[in-house]
Amino acid sequence: MMTSRAFHSIVFIACLSLLAFGLYLEHAQGLEPCPLCIFQRIAYIVVMLVAFVAAIHNPKQWGRYIYLGLTFFTAAAGAGIAGRQTWLQHLPADQVPACGPGLEYMFEVFPMMEALNMVFKGSGECAEVQWTFLDYSIAEWSLVCFSLILISSFIVLVKSRFKTLYFRINA
Repeated sequence: MMTSRAFHSIVFIACLSLLAFGLYLEHAQGLEPCPLCIFQRIAYIVVMLVAFVAAIHNPKQWGRYIYLGLTFFTAAAGAGIAGRQTWLQHLPADQVPACGPGLEYMFEVFPMMEALNMVFKGSGECAEVQWTFLDYSIAEWSLVCFSLILISSFIVLVKSRFKTLYFRINA
């Protein structure tokens, strides 16, 4: 069985690699991230930080469940954002929302909740597919990666919980 430290170390390295690749696409390939892409990056950063702290701390019992739960819920949030962008990318051209103002402008001019509402509604730039690999867009790959983190954190959480129960019963 994989330890909590090993799992979180793998998640940390995976998120760090994904963020580095995103920065490569932005700075070396000239792809400009849309607002939903930026929020996915934020989700990867949060997952990465939780994984880093969990790997360093290597907690026992309840601490392990807390870190796994945080990893699960932040990955779920990231998957939701990536899923929203994937949905926008698969809309028919006549149903794609118009391009909106930039993220920085929205947060300067509008109240926080209204700006967040505008971001999550998406815009034409979020529906644009700028790069693909094996016919999947960045948002689709991000959805796959967040889903893998989500599923694997759930599996590690359940297995560690059953292992704890097993040792309590047989002790």
